[in-house]
Formats: sequence, structure tokens, C-alpha cells
Amino acid sequence: MATAHELTVKNNGRNVLLKFTDADLIVDYGGGIMDDEHSSQCSSVSCFSGFCRTHNTRLDQVPFRQVIGAYYAKGSLKVSYLTRNHKKNFVLCKCEGAVEEEHNTFAMDWADKLMDAAYKGAKQSKTLKVLVNPRGGIGKAKSIFTDQVEPVFLAAGCTLDITYTEYINHACEIAQELKLKYDAVVTVSGDGLIHEVLNGFAQHEQPGKAFAIPIAPIPAGSGNALSLNLLGIEDGLDSLAAALNVLKGHPMKADLFSFIQNDKRRISFMSQSIGLVADLDIGTDHLRWMGDSRFLYGYLRGVLSLKTCPVELSFRLVEDDKEKMARFAQENTGQKPCDPSSSGVDDLEELPPLRYLGGTEEGWTTYEKPFIWIYAGKGPYVSRSLMQFPVSLPDDGLIDIAVKEVVSLYSFILLNSCLKMVKDNRAKLLKALDGAEDGVPYWSTTNRYFKVSAYRIKPLASKGILAVDGEKFPYTDFQVEVHQRLGTFLSQYGRYMVNFKVQEPKQVLK
Repeated sequence: MATAHELTVKNNGRNVLLKFTDADLIVDYGGGIMDDEHSSQCSSVSCFSGFCRTHNTRLDQVPFRQVIGAYYAKGSLKVSYLTRNHKKNFVLCKCEGAVEEEHNTFAMDWADKLMDAAYKGAKQSKTLKVLVNPRGGIGKAKSIFTDQVEPVFLAAGCTLDITYTEYINHACEIAQELKLKYDAVVTVSGDGLIHEVLNGFAQHEQPGKAFAIPIAPIPAGSGNALSLNLLGIEDGLDSLAAALNVLKGHPMKADLFSFIQNDKRRISFMSQSIGLVADLDIGTDHLRWMGDSRFLYGYLRGVLSLKTCPVELSFRLVEDDKEKMARFAQENTGQKPCDPSSSGVDDLEELPPLRYLGGTEEGWTTYEKPFIWIYAGKGPYVSRSLMQFPVSLPDDGLIDIAVKEVVSLYSFILLNSCLKMVKDNRAKLLKALDGAEDGVPYWSTTNRYFKVSAYRIKPLASKGILAVDGEKFPYTDFQVEVHQRLGTFLSQYGRYMVNFKVQEPKQVLK
């Protein structure tokens, strides 16, 4: 019998009880364990038809955030949800059962109430523009989408407009002409596809409204930094967790950058790097088959070579006190999803003006010590194994810059200890791997860290590697400045999902 928030459905003469509390959906299968033959027919999908399920339990307790669909039609109730397997990854469960005729009205109302509780104000049955890069990462983006993600979107009742990109900047061309009817743009690839979409928005006839369309990544590349920052280290590489974020996420405003080089302006959302970190990114592009392990390989190779980075760095400094920056970030990581209407940029008819290009030298600081790399960007994680910018915030209107110093060769020659310098610096660089996924190297005394409103770089050598959002750019002069809250991403949390601890002075690395 149906009672408040409880409903019994039938399949093959057996009852399954569904009910929901203030926080969870409970599915009580009430039957025995399925046999091996039946189990082998169902890998990741469960259903009431035959009582298939992904685990040998008689009861599922599912948080509302993991319920994605509940629909009643023609005497049948369908419920879809995500649950975690033994590896802590999400799997899709689909449930269907017949409802007795006298409970049809109640079943329809029950499904509506469950959906209201499950989505909590997020739009149901979204209209999504999906861009899949079949060549992204290690080439599994297409199967990740068709086998894992698309079934989740369809179970949630979404309308999908799918395009498989065919060449470089294809996504940019699509975004430039994109109709403003979509609830989100979903990118199934690495961070490079997001870079293309944002630069397409920059050329849109209504750039403000285009930038207001949220972008939501499905991790299918090498680094997947944005997904890691939005979902956290535990779920950042789980394609179904990312799909859930598409369904349940709210628009979150985020800063974007203008990258100006050779009088050409491009949008950057993640990072710009030069020196060792650029070498390990672009210089290992031929090793994409290794996944994000290629970054570790590139780092170790760079440590052995120990090359300094001959460039001139200047910036407009806002803050360089590490403890102050860390405490401020810690105090501002519990934000609720921010109101996208408060950005003030949605009605832009063109990109925000550049404030610092070709202006006075007043307010600029030149960094003069030798260093191994420069890494500038937005978002704590740049890969699963490296929290490069642990005090980065989505919309503080600032660029985070990390500079890895190295003691000058000339000074050590004077001290007749050149060999020790090489040994010591390699040891420090290798030690920087310790706790890199938790941001520990932030505290190293050889890791200088700045928050700036703009910066510029002039290479002092003819050859080198410059990476912007993980893509190779010409190794020539460039300048970067920030545009506060210009971009929009989908987030269930309204902040970067990072757990960075402020250390006591005695714990600071040398």
C-alpha cells in the first residue's frame, strides 16, 4: 500500500518498496540475491525488471544529490540514480516497476516530489550542447561519452545536441555561432577544448550572453584541471561524477584572463607557464598514452637537466604574504553558489577593455632573481598530482603566480661549491613532489608566490616553450590581465573543491 513518501511497485509478482526521507531515497528490493547468470547480464545498470543490480544488497540508500530521474507514465514508474561501486566510482542504476491502478495518481505525485527534492532548484531536463573531442587525452573521449555519460543524461530527460569535433579550433567555430538556448556547454575532452569554447564565446556577436552559458567538463584528457577544481581530487576524474555536476550544478562565476601576444588577444581560463613546467607539459605531448603520469616523467627529466628560465618577468603586485593569502583563501572556501546575475558582464557587446596594455610603467615590479619556471593561473589543481595554486579563488579578480627560484650559478662559483649547488637544487626540486597533490610545496622558501592584477614576460632566449591552458604558443613577449567574473562554470558547491591547510611556521619547507 502507498503511504506518505512510500510506494510499492511490482515486477514479476514481486514487490519493491521505494520511499524517501528528508535527505535520501531508499530502494528496498526485498528479494533474494540474484544468481550469477542474471548478474553477468548486467554490468553497470540496475533495473526492477528481473531485479538486476550492481551489488549483492537488498537495499540502496541514495542521497538526493545522486537521484537523477523519477518519471511515471502508463502505469509504470522509472527511477534512475547513481551509486558508488567498491572502487568508490559512480555507476548508473535504473529502476522500473508497475504500479497498481488505484495508486496511479499517488505515483505521479510521488515522482514529482522526489524530483523536486533531488534537484533543489536546479533546472531539470536540461538542454545541453555536447562537444566531444575523439582525439583528446588518450583517445577514449567518444567511448566515455557514449558508454557512460550519455545514458546518465538521457535518464535525466535531457535534450542533447552532440557534435564530435574534427579539427583544431572546431569547437571555437561552433561556440562563436552558438545559439543562446542551451543550459550548458558540456566538453568531453581535456582542458584544451574549454579553451576553444571560451575563445569562441569571445568572438560571439553577443559575448556577454555567451560567456553566461555555463561550461561543464567531462574529464577525458590528460590533465583535466577544471574538472578536478570543480569536483575535488576524489571525483575529479570520474566521468559520472562530472555528469552529475552537469545535472545538479548551479552557475558559478569565475575570472578569465586576456592573453595578449603579437597584438592578438586570446582568452585563457586556467594557466600560462614557461620554463620547466611548460617543458613537462608540451614537451611530453607525444606521451599522452601515459595519461597524467606523463607530467611526472617530464618533471623528473627537467630536474635532471636543471635549466634556468631566461626571461624578464614584471607584474602589478597585490599580495605576496603567503600566510595572509592562505588564511584568506581558507576563510572564503565555504561560499554558497554565487548569483550569476551579479556579475555585471552578461550584457557586454564586446570583450572588457584592456587596462594595462601600453600604459605607464608606474605600479609594475620586475622580478630579478634566477628561476626554473613561472606558473601563472587560476584554480588550485593543474593536474591530479599537483595543487599548484592552493590559495586560488574563483572570482577574486587576481592572477596567482608561482616562481620556482634557484640559487645563482655565479654565487656558487664564487664559493667554489658549484657541484653542491646542482645537488642541492635537484634535491629541493625532487622534494617539491612530496605532498604536491596537497599544495605542500606552496610553503617552500624557493617557491615565491604572488597575487597580481596583470603581468608580462619577455623571453631573453630565442628558443623555449610557452604553454597556455596546456596548448603550445609562440615563444615571444606576452602580457596577461584578469577579468573578474567574466566566465561561468557549473558547480554543485559554488567554490573550488580543495582542502588546503595553513601550516605553522615550523612546518614551512626550506
